[in-house]
Amino acid sequence: MSHPAYGELRPVTALASVLLAENPSPMTLEGTNTWVLRAPDVEECLVVDPGEEDEEHLRRVAAHGPVALVLLTHRHPDHAAGARRFAELTGAPVRALDPSLVLGSEALGDGDVVTGAGVELRVVGTPGHTSDSLSFLLDGPSAGPAVLTGDTILGRGTTVIAHPDGALGPYLDSLRLLSELPAGTTVLPGHGPELPDAPAAATAYLAHREQRLDQVRTALGKLGQGASARQVVEVVYTDVDRTLWPAAELSVQAQLDYLRAER
Repeated sequence: MSHPAYGELRPVTALASVLLAENPSPMTLEGTNTWVLRAPDVEECLVVDPGEEDEEHLRRVAAHGPVALVLLTHRHPDHAAGARRFAELTGAPVRALDPSLVLGSEALGDGDVVTGAGVELRVVGTPGHTSDSLSFLLDGPSAGPAVLTGDTILGRGTTVIAHPDGALGPYLDSLRLLSELPAGTTVLPGHGPELPDAPAAATAYLAHREQRLDQVRTALGKLGQGASARQVVEVVYTDVDRTLWPAAELSVQAQLDYLRAER
């Protein structure tokens, strides 16, 4: 099986398999990746990002249990809205940076270590896409290093800085942190196919952000420093489908805030 594969649990590494939600859109690519983690020959699993409140998808994921624990990379509904219902289906506790996402869940923080299903996850705070974005470094027997990145790094294209909750400065810091991971660390993203090398992906993302910042600076030179995000989008994002311009406005507003803070 290769990406995308709806309705089937697709093995990606020795420790990680993915079940792709059927919620494709310009923002979610082919859909949300729900990750099922377990060591070989272990019955229980950990689940990362159960996805939207889609009963069919949640039951498909639950069928690959028993589920010991549910983790959330961030608060956006396409990753987290189904967590409460999934917890009801499986009886598994939920953990996230923001425990208010699911009543009764437990908070996660940068540097925490989560173990279960024969695997170990180290929590890495990677804010920027949202203020509560987390990544998880995955370790376990008979597998190379991998990192679950949520929407911080996608399997295709680039992510949105979801202003005002998201911010560019923290996002650039998060990318720099991921760029320092060992070469060959597999990216297990929230959307799109897996990537073979996290440092290379993060470095490419940083270069793209710097290019966009230069383009925004140039646009402001033409439009004036008081230009709106929409005006900048119309100049800078001509290479992006217009259906994505509302999302691009969020990223541009984050870029404008970043540049104005620099000044």
